[in-house]
Amino acid sequence: MAIAAADIKYRLTIKTGVAGNAAAQPDPNQSLGKYASTTDIVDATSLNLFDAISGDENAASTVDYRAFVVYNSHGTLTWQNPKVWISAEVASGASVAIGLDPIGVAAIAAILGTSIVDESAAPAGVTFSSPTTKAAGLAPASVPAGSAFIVWVRRTAANTAAVDADGATFSAQGDTAA
Repeated sequence: MAIAAADIKYRLTIKTGVAGNAAAQPDPNQSLGKYASTTDIVDATSLNLFDAISGDENAASTVDYRAFVVYNSHGTLTWQNPKVWISAEVASGASVAIGLDPIGVAAIAAILGTSIVDESAAPAGVTFSSPTTKAAGLAPASVPAGSAFIVWVRRTAANTAAVDADGATFSAQGDTAA
């Protein structure tokens, strides 16, 4: 059976513990790289990767970083030619950019990516861009069954008027054998 959308999981990262996919990450604000956690990102939930931008952070045009894992949970098939992009962004709010962790694709249990000390530290070796279409999306290597890659997100406050439900949506698609 082909890889279905439900086979592609989006998970928070965790800096503590042992090899990836072994511990839960209860706090999205601590999704600062290193290992894959067992915690899926909940869609359609406000503040599921970043906290709200305070007035002071907005005025200072604060830049924050988070990481999430894109995981092929299919039992046997490789996810071929994946692409990741920003499919929607709330207008007049903070801007986002994404970049791939230099670790590349690795088995979920062995993934050991870049980590940062706090949300304001830029991850080393990550190049950010803002692709808004699949064609322009970031293209990691094909992802074998049980493997994953890490996507970093840079959010920059824009010193704008307050925006309710500010945020962005990320999409990932690829090919699969039948």
